[in-house]
Amino acid sequence: MPHNYDPQNVFARILRGEIPNKTVVETEHTLAFHDIAPSAPVHVLVIPKGPYTTFDHFAAHASAEEIVDFHRACAKVFEIVGVAPGQGYRAITNAGPHGMQEVPHYHLHILGGKVMGPLIQR
Repeated sequence: MPHNYDPQNVFARILRGEIPNKTVVETEHTLAFHDIAPSAPVHVLVIPKGPYTTFDHFAAHASAEEIVDFHRACAKVFEIVGVAPGQGYRAITNAGPHGMQEVPHYHLHILGGKVMGPLIQR
């Protein structure tokens, strides 16, 4: 998947303040907010503020500061929403058409609050 970033994607618009969100955590390089169509009782999206399209793009091109900030923000989300070390959670990122990525901005789904079953149905 080419890493052509679309600055008009919904997450870029959220980062610019054009679309409101229900923020859970905001740091220098990361924004975490509740999903508007949750798939579980807890469903938070964590996004870097930089223009990265997928996890591999972020992992290869983000600065060390962005990467550490992103992961520390995730840790804060887990604590705030109460999914760890409690009953557990699922952290998912989708990339490209085969991964069913809907928004072309790297994002991590943090899901919890219920047993979700197998990740892939066979």
